[in-house]
Amino acid sequence: MSQLFSPVRLGAYDLPNRVVMAPMTRSRSPGGAPNALNAEYYAQRAGAGLIVTEGTSPAPEGMGYPWIPGLYAPEHVAGWRLVADAVHARGGRVFVQLMHTGRVAHESLIGGRPPVAPSDLPLPGEMFTGTGMAPYSQPRALTAEEIPGVIATYGRAATLAAEAGLDGVEVHGANGYLPSQFLAPNVNTRSDAWGGSIEKRARFLLEATDAAVAAIGPGRVGVRLSPGGTFNDIQDPDAAGTLAHVATELAKRNLAYLHVMDTNPGWDVAGVARRHYPGTLILAGGYDRARAEADLAAGRADLIGFGTPFIANPDLPERLRRDAPLATPDKTTFYGGDARGYTDYPTLAA
Repeated sequence: MSQLFSPVRLGAYDLPNRVVMAPMTRSRSPGGAPNALNAEYYAQRAGAGLIVTEGTSPAPEGMGYPWIPGLYAPEHVAGWRLVADAVHARGGRVFVQLMHTGRVAHESLIGGRPPVAPSDLPLPGEMFTGTGMAPYSQPRALTAEEIPGVIATYGRAATLAAEAGLDGVEVHGANGYLPSQFLAPNVNTRSDAWGGSIEKRARFLLEATDAAVAAIGPGRVGVRLSPGGTFNDIQDPDAAGTLAHVATELAKRNLAYLHVMDTNPGWDVAGVARRHYPGTLILAGGYDRARAEADLAAGRADLIGFGTPFIANPDLPERLRRDAPLATPDKTTFYGGDARGYTDYPTLAA
C-alpha cells in the first residue's frame, strides 16, 4: 500500500494525498498582484494534496525580486482570490508562503530605499533587477523599535490571505530571507533582545509565526526551515542546535505543519526535526517516489514536498502514482516571461 497516496489530516484540513507542491519563485506577477495566468498555473497542479505558493511579500520593503507577488494591498487580495478560486474549483488546497526578502534585495525594486536586515551586513554578489545584474544593495539594520511593526506585517498578510479565500499561510523561515537572517549568527550580529543567543535569534521567526496564528488560527499556519542550508550566504556552526530549539518552540504552537528542507548538510536533519517536532512534518529536498515512500514508511515525515518536478509535470501526483516518466523542465523559462515554460507543459492525458 502506498503511503504517499493515502489521506492525511493537516491542521484544519483533510488532504487526499501526501504530495506537497513546494514553494518556487516563478516571477510572473508584474506589479505584484497575481493574475489569471498565475491562477491557471496553480490550478493545473491542484492534484497535490497541498500547494504552497511562491514566496509572497507581506510588506513593500520585502519585494526584493522582480515580478514576485505581494500580499499587503487590495489588488493583491483580488489577485490571490483568482488563485484560490481556481485551485478550489479543481478540489485543491493552497497555502501562500509569506516571504520577506530582507537584505536579499536591490533598492531599485523597493522604491529606492535600502533593504532592511537584522544587521547592516550586505549580501555578497549580484542579483537580477529586472533590467540587468547589479550588486545586492547595502542593507540597514532594523531598530529594535521597528521590529514589532515588521512582525505585524505577517499577521496582516495572514488576514488578507483568509480574505482572499486561501487556505492558510506558510511563514518562510528558510533560504536566507529575513527570518532566516535573524536566525543566522553570521548575518545577525546584534547584541540586543533580537540577537546573540539562539533564544534571541529565534525570536523574530517565532513572533512572526505568532502574528499569523493570532490572525487566522494555528491550524492554518505552517513554517518552513532550511537547517544547515547556506543559500544566500547563511552560516550556522550549530545548525542542529538551532533546529532543535526552533522545532521545540514551534511544537508548542499546534501549527498545521513544520516544513523542513533537507539539503544534506552532513547530519540527520529529518531525525532532529522529528525528535523535537511531534506534529505534522513535511520533508523536502530532491525526493523521488521511492525515497518519499521510504521516509513516510519509516515515520520520518508525514508529507513530502516536491519542487522542480512540478514545473514540467503539472499532473505530478498522477505521474508518481503510475510510476510514469517525468518531463524535464526548461531552465531558461524558470523566472519571468509568459505562458511558455509555465502553463504549457502537457499532462499524461494530453
